[in-house]
Amino acid sequence: MASVVTKTRLDNGLTVILKEMHHAPVITFMVWYRVGSRNEIPGRTGVSHWVEHMMFKGTPDFPGDELDRMISREGGHWNAFTWLDYTAYYETMPADRIDIGLRLEADRMLNTEMPLDEVESERTVILQERAMYANEPRFLMDEELTAAAFRVHPYHHEVIGDTADLQSMTRDDLYGHYRRHYVPNNAIAVVVGDFDTATMLARVAELFGPAAPGEPAAPIHRAEPPQLGERRVVVGGPGDTAYLTYAFRAPAADHPDYPAMTLLNAAFAGGSSLGMFAGGGANRSCLLYTSPSPRDRTRYRMPSSA
Repeated sequence: MASVVTKTRLDNGLTVILKEMHHAPVITFMVWYRVGSRNEIPGRTGVSHWVEHMMFKGTPDFPGDELDRMISREGGHWNAFTWLDYTAYYETMPADRIDIGLRLEADRMLNTEMPLDEVESERTVILQERAMYANEPRFLMDEELTAAAFRVHPYHHEVIGDTADLQSMTRDDLYGHYRRHYVPNNAIAVVVGDFDTATMLARVAELFGPAAPGEPAAPIHRAEPPQLGERRVVVGGPGDTAYLTYAFRAPAADHPDYPAMTLLNAAFAGGSSLGMFAGGGANRSCLLYTSPSPRDRTRYRMPSSA
């Protein structure tokens, strides 16, 4: 059973993926929503990330100021992240305490509260977060690079959003985004760890099954026009450290060339660049770092065999 992955879909459209792993008495539970910065329009950039923050403010049954204590006192860890195409939430708990995570996620899929005072408080937090990023040369460079690479497609803007939108968005904007996308037929529940598949599936169905499906959100289709030539961006700022980034267009993740391209990238840039959660930081064992320059290759060329 340990190597088997069970995938099913509830009547309300929720996809459930289960994998037993019994090497440790621990379970990780995740809920992935098919919504990220690509689902945003000008005027509401950053709304997906902001909604993620608001999901930690609690529900009537799970008050926000109690959530951290509920998880940590049981020896658990929880967090969330937002990216271009998805927003995900997870809890890693001792196996006999994972029900807290299941109940929490089922409840906040439906009943997250977004009090106006909490919205305004979080506005300040997110604006400060963006200001912090603006002090990072690589963020500034990546923001300009992405804007040059995607002039029409929603990938054009950063996940955190534009400052002007973060200053002007309302509580109704956030709540409408939440209600439109946080529905079971737009989500995937994943459970991995020390459990019995039949028992876990029954519990997930019991907790998430009553949630009504929502109307599928209309995707934002803005086709990127063909790129007719190389694009260059120069970003200036204080300091004397220079950074250089090359970006190349790549196939979508479902393209047959994508796995090979990912491995080739890791071969050149190092293991830290492998996978969609890769940090892409410096890796001194990578080919780009260890390969000698053309000048060095000439100087230290190995003698050819006779």
